[in-house]
Amino acid sequence: MQSRTRRPQFFYTTTPLPCPYLPGRTERKIVTELTGPDAEALHDRLSRAGFRRSHNIAYSPVCPGCRACVPIRVRAADFVPNRTQRKIMARNADLEVRPVPARATAEQFALFQHYQQSRHAGGDMAAMGFYDYRAMVEDTPITTGLVEFRDGTGRLLGACLTDWLSDGLSAVYSFFAPEEDRRSLGAYAVMWLLGEAVRGGQPYVYLGYWVAESRKMAYKAGYRPAEVLVQGQWTPLGEDAPVSGESVVAG
Repeated sequence: MQSRTRRPQFFYTTTPLPCPYLPGRTERKIVTELTGPDAEALHDRLSRAGFRRSHNIAYSPVCPGCRACVPIRVRAADFVPNRTQRKIMARNADLEVRPVPARATAEQFALFQHYQQSRHAGGDMAAMGFYDYRAMVEDTPITTGLVEFRDGTGRLLGACLTDWLSDGLSAVYSFFAPEEDRRSLGAYAVMWLLGEAVRGGQPYVYLGYWVAESRKMAYKAGYRPAEVLVQGQWTPLGEDAPVSGESVVAG
């Protein structure tokens, strides 16, 4: 049998840009393309090494003089919701949760636009048109889907773009109806993913990067027990890790 020659994997660094999380700092990433028959296996390996996915690109921060972005994942089977999280689960018990294929719809895009204009007006994503949104959802070389959250009337209240990995689920991006603040749908989406990982016999839910100094990103430490990637090793996150902000999965 003739062995297949594996093509080399190339990595590149991006141009320095202003950091989206910490004012006055510079962001730089190392990126590589996910393509070909090995894309799924490569994405699995890179996820365990702290990379994230956007479209067909995997990336990881390599910011000069800064290590604030720390990869974080939650041990799904061991997750025990705290008092606040139990209240959020009860508050959303009326919702219908539908995992659907990674196919962009006009309904999703209308909610995405509403969310961006309310929460992130002036940001890059607020200017995205439907075709940009469709590319975010559909340009994926791996197993990806959307999880939709609907009320009793069938109205779409939230959605979470999710990658399915060999060892768990990776929350890519979530958005929801801003007027439904009391539901804390971002937090509920994370807890639903944790339950889904358990149902599928998968050990982890990957939440991207925990940034202790950023209000937008510190909340990820609130899902315990969590592990962070430090010097190439996944290590339990200490109980004294700072937590703040509303749960919006991104990054």
